Amino acid sequence: MGGKWSTMNPSEVQVPEINTLLERDPYLKPYENEIRKRYALFKDYIEKLETGDGSLDKFSKGYEIYGIHINEDNSVIAKEWAPGAQELFLTGDFNGWNRTTNSYKKLDYGKWELHLPPNADGSCPIKHLSEIKIIVKDQNNELLERLSPWATYVTQDKSESATYKQRIWYPLPENVYKFKYSKQKKPKSLRIYECHVGIATQELKIGTYLEFAKNIIPRIVKQGYNAIQLMAIMEHAYYASFGYQVTSFYAASSRYGTPEELKLLIDTAHQYGLYVLLDVVHSHASKNTLDGLNMFDGTDGCFFHSGNRGHHPLWDSRLFNYGEYEVLRFLLSNLRWYIEEYNFDGFRFDGVTSMLYHSRGFGQGFTGHYEEYYGLNVDVEGVVYLMLANYILHYLYPNMITIAEDVSGMPGVCRPITEGGLGFDYRLAMAIPDKWIKLLKEIKDEDWNVGDICWTLTNRRWMEKTVAYSESHDQALVGDKTIAFWLMDKEMYFHMSTLSPPNAIINRGIALHNLITLITHALGGEAYLNFMGNEFGHPEWLDFPRAGNADSYHYARRQWNLVDDELLKYKFMNNWDRAVNTLEAKYGWLHAEPGYISLKHEEDKIIVFDRAELIFVFNFHPIKSFPDYTIGVKSAGTYKILLCSDDKNFGGENRVDTNIQHFTKPESFSDYSNSMMIYIPCRTAIIYIREEL
Repeated sequence: MGGKWSTMNPSEVQVPEINTLLERDPYLKPYENEIRKRYALFKDYIEKLETGDGSLDKFSKGYEIYGIHINEDNSVIAKEWAPGAQELFLTGDFNGWNRTTNSYKKLDYGKWELHLPPNADGSCPIKHLSEIKIIVKDQNNELLERLSPWATYVTQDKSESATYKQRIWYPLPENVYKFKYSKQKKPKSLRIYECHVGIATQELKIGTYLEFAKNIIPRIVKQGYNAIQLMAIMEHAYYASFGYQVTSFYAASSRYGTPEELKLLIDTAHQYGLYVLLDVVHSHASKNTLDGLNMFDGTDGCFFHSGNRGHHPLWDSRLFNYGEYEVLRFLLSNLRWYIEEYNFDGFRFDGVTSMLYHSRGFGQGFTGHYEEYYGLNVDVEGVVYLMLANYILHYLYPNMITIAEDVSGMPGVCRPITEGGLGFDYRLAMAIPDKWIKLLKEIKDEDWNVGDICWTLTNRRWMEKTVAYSESHDQALVGDKTIAFWLMDKEMYFHMSTLSPPNAIINRGIALHNLITLITHALGGEAYLNFMGNEFGHPEWLDFPRAGNADSYHYARRQWNLVDDELLKYKFMNNWDRAVNTLEAKYGWLHAEPGYISLKHEEDKIIVFDRAELIFVFNFHPIKSFPDYTIGVKSAGTYKILLCSDDKNFGGENRVDTNIQHFTKPESFSDYSNSMMIYIPCRTAIIYIREEL
């Protein structure tokens, strides 16, 4: 793949099409100079990187040069970037932990290099799984212990407070995992299952890559998802950080197993037809020094901004200096590492808002005024880094999908770089889960404003694709509640048996859970995301073992037994989730034009919209059912029901005859020239299709 890069030069970067963006959104015209400035800086960076290293291919494969490598002749070559160090040494069990025997040679631009010849018998001086450390002599003549920023395997003792150790991962050729299955093409409709390997087990422990591959991937596929988003893969010293305080960027977490076992997991996902996304954290890094990047060369800078600019006020972490040449190499190479080494297909970029603004989004409420996106608060270096990342990824890997976690709503995040955009394929619709939680916490459902719900679900930039979700891992964490728990809470412990008498709270909870899932799925975006377990209304929050809960794993797991038990009502929500995904796979509403809402009736709590030749009807009213309810229909014909949430299989009351035909009348209604009459019970969703289709 890298071959076509060797002939690439800066002039091949396309002529900007910024006028296209301005014509599509004339309100951006006052900010044209700023948009063009961003593109010009991006092009300057491309030229700088090409000139400095000869090609972007070489520049973005820093992992082939930096770190510790064993050559074919069993010699060792090590290279680091530590501009603030006086001297650098390599120590480990290979030299009896002598801290200053093996010294690096100082090169230009803050680089250091070390060569170790083979042993007298021709064997390698550093063996597979050998422990090593880098010793940095700082400007105060202190000898500091560090791990290589390019370490590919680090391990921790059983104690979560223990410092990570760097170990050389160089297995025998026969023990290196060889991929058997081809990558999947990027789906037209992206249905993402957000998952965490460690909590994917039901047992009171940390789950493994192998267990996930064997036990969880078949569940995901059966449920109708076509992509997984793996969280907490990049190594993090603190398990309870959910993987968002990364210490070793090139090391896949050893908590769950070895690098080869992660490869098997990803290969298994490809075998089952899943597209595999990595939740990548380039927005910040852990402030750990002994096993992180912080103060690697003994200074406050190196990979990060020095001073206050290099510290996140809320996350208590370090912030990268995206304007530094070697930091760009480190981060861009990191993306390619996970593609080339582990066969990941795409990325979800965490914390993009923090990268876009000097405020890091902390204490800033974004109103949507364009001044917020083009003023002095914008961190242009962070903007250009994201442009570079998306440019390189999409140029080299045509099958690439990138997703931005951005709460600010900056225009152009999901438009091509040539238009002056950032080049992402999707952004997360972060306002949608906030809306659902606010409604569930503060407003009785008889007072829900259906117009407000529709506005939240459809308020996205035209031609910028969005990943819709009603809840993700954020809502599952301790301190918050999942939608199921907000709806049913303690009643879930006593009334989820199918053998128990009907319970009004449980009936309401399952019905609204199903409605929220479908309307978010069908109206909220061009892709859909669900966090593992939420598809069946997992009854409890997520809390990692920590001092505050006596290091308990009770809430750091998924209770699959609940959905597998035919005598429990969790199966109803699970059945609905699977049916919705299966139907989307057939009719493709996620990659169709956005839904057209033909009816929002506040008093009746009715919402009707069309998408992908289907008619979606929702009745959110808690008590009112409507026989002979008139809705507008775009195309005349005979209609049938494809899916009804009131079916017994979904926890409903079977009030709707799903076999009945519905005939249109040539009478206009809701801006359509045809109409038909339907029965829509309270707290029910129904999907219709014209029989000719």
